[in-house]
Amino acid sequence: MDKNNYALIMAGGIGSRFWPVSTEKLPKQFHDMLGTGQSLIQRTFTRMQKVVPTENIRILTNELYFDLTREQLPEIKPEQIILEPAMRNTAPCILMASLKIKKENPNAIMLVAPSDHWIEEEDTFAQDIQTCFDACATTDKLLTLGIKPQFPNTGYGYIESEDGTGDSIHKVKQFREKPDYETAKKFIAAGNFVWNAGIFIWSVKSISKAFETHLPSMFKLFNAGFDVYNTQEENEFVLENYPKAENISIDYGILEKAKNVFVLPAHFDWSDLGTWGSLHDKLTKDDNKNAVVRADSLFTDSQNNIIYTNKKKLVVLDGIHNHIIVDKDNVLLVYPMEKEQEIKEVLAQANEKYNDKYKN
Repeated sequence: MDKNNYALIMAGGIGSRFWPVSTEKLPKQFHDMLGTGQSLIQRTFTRMQKVVPTENIRILTNELYFDLTREQLPEIKPEQIILEPAMRNTAPCILMASLKIKKENPNAIMLVAPSDHWIEEEDTFAQDIQTCFDACATTDKLLTLGIKPQFPNTGYGYIESEDGTGDSIHKVKQFREKPDYETAKKFIAAGNFVWNAGIFIWSVKSISKAFETHLPSMFKLFNAGFDVYNTQEENEFVLENYPKAENISIDYGILEKAKNVFVLPAHFDWSDLGTWGSLHDKLTKDDNKNAVVRADSLFTDSQNNIIYTNKKKLVVLDGIHNHIIVDKDNVLLVYPMEKEQEIKEVLAQANEKYNDKYKN
């Protein structure tokens, strides 16, 4: 396995659309959401081990989750965990991690991927990543993996490529925001659009140059600490300077501006597991499209539900359709599937009414 290959697993989010299972204290990436025996971050970590040496995997997370990360990933050393002292979106943390890796190995090629995606065809994933590693080792490409759309999904951003609809690497024409349904149908009919999966591959030299060109103030801020990265003095520098960084995503800050962005349409099955509905899609279902995690069930005239309990118990439904039913500790959620995007607002309302009693 190539010692120049690195992986950065993004694991700092809270995943509030999966409340009440995902909380600030224990967010979804640390849960076994599909009942497989592994949490999402554990599954992502083992997937990365297929393409990157274990010692070259970095976990980027909030300082709140340092101990939790060590507990779930005992194979890694403390220095492989990169902590965000403040929430500043994805551009600052990716830049800081890139510079840390660049100091350790200036020839590094790095994969950046979320910790909470679900990929079943892991050997195919490894093949696609190797294709990207090879391309980035010899060019200055900023590469992203795109997911071939299966239907006109309005919940994802799209990537439009310039040169055709094949399975090879294409130059990106532009990134498109989450569309309405009619626009999404046009994207799919055009044939040169893929879903934006938020999975990136580039050399540390290329991404550093991109930041210097397109976000020069941010690059100057973080590059000033280059000499102290990976030393005992790093923490003091980061605590002082990280909160000064602009709050901006890697997409807006770099990828929508750079001219050397390319996309490889992925050859594997993928889900971002962003909502209860997406989890329902991935789970095994009965003949009435009910999906169950952990519970025993007794259903009558009930269809297209997801039931999730944090311990074994009997759940009885009669005449319930298209609902999310979650039983966790001191919260019972019974909510229409079609309104799943509003669960974040429900959490905010509960926090306001009950003084954060149900936040964690």
